[in-house]
Amino acid sequence: MTVKHIKDNSRQFIPVNFCVITMSDSRTIKTDKSGDSLISKIKEAGHILVERQIVPDDINKISILLKKWIKQKNVDVILGTGGTGLTGRDITPEAFEQHYEKSIPGFGELFRMLSYNLIGTSTIQSRTTAGVSNGTYLFALPGSPGACRDAWEQILQYQLDNRTRPCNLVELLPRLNEK
Repeated sequence: MTVKHIKDNSRQFIPVNFCVITMSDSRTIKTDKSGDSLISKIKEAGHILVERQIVPDDINKISILLKKWIKQKNVDVILGTGGTGLTGRDITPEAFEQHYEKSIPGFGELFRMLSYNLIGTSTIQSRTTAGVSNGTYLFALPGSPGACRDAWEQILQYQLDNRTRPCNLVELLPRLNEK
């Protein structure tokens, strides 16, 4: 099955403001290939990187940073990488989900469906998740550079481009805080 992404080039591109957080007890800025990959994709697409942080696998430290970024008016999307597996230290979904006002279950479902074609049944070990908080999109991705690349190239680059038709997440940004 081939999926065709329709890009409406008659619309002017709208850059989106991103923060990137890597959850890891062992990665540093020098060794964070997944964070580097996401930042490269963000910039190549013409978006803006507001901030990048590496935080240990500690739910309180992750939550404090997420709260800070969610409150910032200049942050549209938070991309997290790492800590989405099943081990005792993998607490990223729990940290992210406690902030969701609305979850986006289709993101994790679609990621695992696409991932199945690449890694087979091992995809069940991914607890990739997404949601919305205070008008900010939050995406928690696995820690492997390949998984981050796949999430970006197969889902995020399209949904975070306002030119994608028939619809995309960018055009919803102004309406996320409607009551």
